[in-house]
Amino acid sequence: MKLTLLCWQLLLLSTLVYCSLGQGGDISLPAYLSVSPDRSQFFKYESFSLSCEDQGNSAGWRVMRNAERGNVSECNIDWGKQQGSSCIVLLIPSDSGVYWCESGSGEHSNAVNITVHDGAVILESPALPVTERDSVTLSCRYQGTLSNLTADFYKNGSLIRTETTGEMTIPAVSESDEGLYKCNNSEGESPESWMTVTVPAPIPSPAVPVLSMSLPRLLCSLLVGSPYLLVTIILMVKGCRSRTPGETRIPRNTHQDQLGDCVEEKRG
Repeated sequence: MKLTLLCWQLLLLSTLVYCSLGQGGDISLPAYLSVSPDRSQFFKYESFSLSCEDQGNSAGWRVMRNAERGNVSECNIDWGKQQGSSCIVLLIPSDSGVYWCESGSGEHSNAVNITVHDGAVILESPALPVTERDSVTLSCRYQGTLSNLTADFYKNGSLIRTETTGEMTIPAVSESDEGLYKCNNSEGESPESWMTVTVPAPIPSPAVPVLSMSLPRLLCSLLVGSPYLLVTIILMVKGCRSRTPGETRIPRNTHQDQLGDCVEEKRG
């Protein structure tokens, strides 16, 4: 019996560790779409590359696009050229649209909005989200010259800064910097592009690890932990009993004889 209880204890302990580690219970994160160069605006006939990153493995994901005219299609079929794990695109204005990664089972990655401009000026701003407190530089770029031009920068339609270098740097971005940006200079005005700012997730406190556990993992731990505690208590009680000296029991007949002798002595 004792050996059986010990086996159950070991089995439940192994399962409890398995639940705590979350082996096989967590859902992997979807793929991430990366853009190179990381810009949301391009001149026509420029090129850029898109790739799907899934914990270092791009297999099983494909780059998709919803163009401005509403056509959803896959890289290497109607547009772009697949080179290894990347999709290379030689841009024309009709390539403006939303790009993302998609798996065969229908999972989606993050999405980026790309604008291909047929004019003379674009705003070089990040296509991917920027992290709070990072430094970000926005450039008002003129296609026909390499010289810097004085540029006005706008956020949500309002002028925020004029820079003689044609570049505006935000040393440490915050959530308040998120918004719709554009620029203009003596050669023209750029389209607008949205800049997204993300806030890093707080580090969970080690003092309350249960708060960082997923609900399935928590339920698993509770279901396994309760029998484990019960088996441990049973083993402790049995162990204590085995080490306690047994009480000397008086046989029933002997006890009756001694009681009779006492009665006889009192009568005498």
